[in-house]
Amino acid sequence: MRLKRLILPFALLLMMMLVACGSNENATESSAKKDTSESSQPAAAKRIAGAPLKDGTYSLKEKDFDTHGWKASFSITVKDGTITKSDYNYTNKDGKLKSEDAGYEKAMKAKSGIGPKEYIPQLNKALVSSQDAQQVEVVSGATESSDHFINYAQQLIQAAQKGDTTPIEIDAQAKLKDGVYKLAEKNLTSNGWKTFINMTVKDGKITKVDYDFLDKDGQLKSKSTEYEKAMKAKSGTGPKEYIPALSKSLVEKQKAEEVEVVSGATHSSHAFSVYSAQLINAAQKGETTPIEVDNLVFEEK
Repeated sequence: MRLKRLILPFALLLMMMLVACGSNENATESSAKKDTSESSQPAAAKRIAGAPLKDGTYSLKEKDFDTHGWKASFSITVKDGTITKSDYNYTNKDGKLKSEDAGYEKAMKAKSGIGPKEYIPQLNKALVSSQDAQQVEVVSGATESSDHFINYAQQLIQAAQKGDTTPIEIDAQAKLKDGVYKLAEKNLTSNGWKTFINMTVKDGKITKVDYDFLDKDGQLKSKSTEYEKAMKAKSGTGPKEYIPALSKSLVEKQKAEEVEVVSGATHSSHAFSVYSAQLINAAQKGETTPIEVDNLVFEEK
């Protein structure tokens, strides 16, 4: 009888340990499955504006190799209105992927603390997770590549909203063609504003940038004393300062990825850079048709 009393608690303890181990293994397996650009979706925020994405595969590629010998290719797969796969990478003349180039990985990681083996899948995963290019965060140490990714993801999403599966070709190494290039958001954000940028190119150079936001009454954000006061009190800068600063920076730098982020207006700075890059891509082709961005707007949590 005494032996029975000793065996029973021990058996129960052993069963509990086995169950716990099984749970841990399942948790580990579940975690591993999520580390991919084809992961299942978290509960998405409610979309309140912006056309839904149409099912299909949308692709984009750069026409020529850059000065380092690489060119980007990008495709997204949309199923049931959701981005289920993001495949972004770079190839060289031999068809080798940058994410698999050990030499490039070693050199970049030594310089900036991260390499394409890490940041490329990280960006792909972020797009599938967020479902919105504007919500993809810049990867520290890979700012320029992040900016390119976000710009191209935005263009692919715009194509998916129209259901246009025609491959997009980016002539990234071409000179800018003279003209006025315009981009405007269609929808007011949850804060009540929408962006517009008009960019003038003369003699192959960006000579003027007219950038601002409009509210439902057509008032400019840069002229709103109320918004200026509220934002400046919170972050130390307001639209009266950061809007002209960003416009000036693009004219000076001539490259969207080199536009300096304005402290206190980080999100607006990155959004400006993304849209400027899209306008530059249009100017490289001489496409002066105004770009309307049917921007996605989500209900604030």
